[in-house]
Amino acid sequence: MGTEIIRVENISFGYGRVNVLDNVSTSIIDGDFLGIVGPNGSGKSTLLRIFLGLIKPQKGTVRVFDTDIEKFDQWGKIGYIPQKATSFNQGFPATVEEVVSANLYPIVGLAGRIKKAHKEKVDEALRTVGMLEKKKSIIGRLSGGQQQRVFIAKALVSAPRVIFMDEPTVGIDRNSEESFYELMKSLNRERGITLVMVTHDIGAIDKRVNRVLCLSEGKLYEHDCAVSQASDIFKEAYGKRDSWTITHRH
Repeated sequence: MGTEIIRVENISFGYGRVNVLDNVSTSIIDGDFLGIVGPNGSGKSTLLRIFLGLIKPQKGTVRVFDTDIEKFDQWGKIGYIPQKATSFNQGFPATVEEVVSANLYPIVGLAGRIKKAHKEKVDEALRTVGMLEKKKSIIGRLSGGQQQRVFIAKALVSAPRVIFMDEPTVGIDRNSEESFYELMKSLNRERGITLVMVTHDIGAIDKRVNRVLCLSEGKLYEHDCAVSQASDIFKEAYGKRDSWTITHRH
């Protein structure tokens, strides 16, 4: 077992009378590429928002880097790519460079100036995702796949230890999707960045993640992809005869 980045213990959360998470416990381990799957309304995005401190569980505890989340203040260690990151006002008059720089304002302050060292961080993040040559381009004029890479660079610029993603491939074409996953593999395996991804695309994660959390009816089913027995978990969670088997050897 590696170092725990986030640990949730016995958390519950509901909307009105609907309890979407019921006494759930799990952890995110340093170096993970973790997939979170489940039927619609199963609480995937809710769990992600609890990990990020955007909502508080109605019961249970959350620890981030071994600190109670209520006291945690090193949010630069955590990157986030929201659902439909590319679905914004296409006429928004911001350059790629400005979009990525926006994630540095918690460091420099809203009234602070972006200095040379900060610009170098922006350039490095854009270089990592292959978008440096587009840094002066207006974000709304880029393709969906290019926009997605810009938002990955925005998450990277603060040098996070972990990046959370909520349905990150929505709105991009198949070629861009494959390119996205190759980039994620590089960030995870070569740079050691922990990745957590909510997705409906089980066919995609069965080739890429090392662990799966599957949510259904308030319960959480956990699977290590080094073992080829995920089909039983999906059958129980999805209630289907047909399922998917996950096998990874790396």
